[in-house]
Amino acid sequence: MKKFEEILSKIPQENGLSEDECVFSFNYILEGKATDKQIEKFLLGLRSRGETIQEITAATKVMRDKSSKVSAPNNAIDTCGTGGSGSGKYNISTAASLVAAGAGSIIAKHGNRSLSSKSGSSQVLEELGVKLDIESTKITECMKKSNIGFMFAPNHHPAMKFVGPVRQRLGVRTIFNILGPLSNPANVKKQLIGVFDKKWLKPMAETLKNLGSLRALLVNGSDGFDELTTTGISYVVELNDSNIKTYEVNPQELGLKLSNLNDLIGGDPSQNAKKIIQLLNGEEGPYRDIVLLNSAAALYVDDKVKNIKDGMELSRYSIDKGLAKSALEKLKEISNS
Repeated sequence: MKKFEEILSKIPQENGLSEDECVFSFNYILEGKATDKQIEKFLLGLRSRGETIQEITAATKVMRDKSSKVSAPNNAIDTCGTGGSGSGKYNISTAASLVAAGAGSIIAKHGNRSLSSKSGSSQVLEELGVKLDIESTKITECMKKSNIGFMFAPNHHPAMKFVGPVRQRLGVRTIFNILGPLSNPANVKKQLIGVFDKKWLKPMAETLKNLGSLRALLVNGSDGFDELTTTGISYVVELNDSNIKTYEVNPQELGLKLSNLNDLIGGDPSQNAKKIIQLLNGEEGPYRDIVLLNSAAALYVDDKVKNIKDGMELSRYSIDKGLAKSALEKLKEISNS
């Protein structure tokens, strides 16, 4: 208790906590030793000062260490977002993961219920008929037979129960929004991560580099989406082996029309699931465009294509030939078997 109180008093210091202090703090919190008031002070203190790369790296190590692991093929990738954009948009990374799975990528999708929008990935997948509360071996089977498996975060990060109530009460972005996508239980080495604020793109890329990731795209839309957006440009930081580069993606240069933000705002899980079904059945429009763009980025991360434009062609094929829909049907069947 005394040591943690001392660490809490150090949080405002600009240079941040040492690795040892951060590891101690996250172990202390995730082992249920900290009070809710201490957790709140810790999370808000880090948020106010701004989390350092060292803090994020150390915290991710603790999260990974405490997680319940899932065996996945070596070439599996994850597509997820930090959340925290507060936009209430349709489920984009969920739909994009189904399209990428149909196109041949193996997706080890890690997700949760939403704190900031009406419908997180788990809520919409449940609405689509996917069973989430399944054994790790069954998730592995889903990946092998349908190209996609979903890991419901609370089942794989049981220690998060100690911070869940505080996070929900705060209702704001905390370091755990950053840690979630970095703590995939299948230990994937390739990821497409949507980020709520472009200032975190580089630090998260550096963290993944520190932790041995091979390839990653960290993206943020100019509209605040934690996705590649079609309402304007998107900011991208790409990790390729140990090299990091920064660039922008303009949807118009990829042959897409600029979307209106209102066309991408979703509803409850039932409405969002219905939209995904319409997409998989071939419906055209702004939602299809933004899903194609994000699926293309996933295929690019997975080295299935040389660039995002080629990824869009493969994504169109996945939808138009019914491959994405088939991936969902197989996922439903296997998860419920």
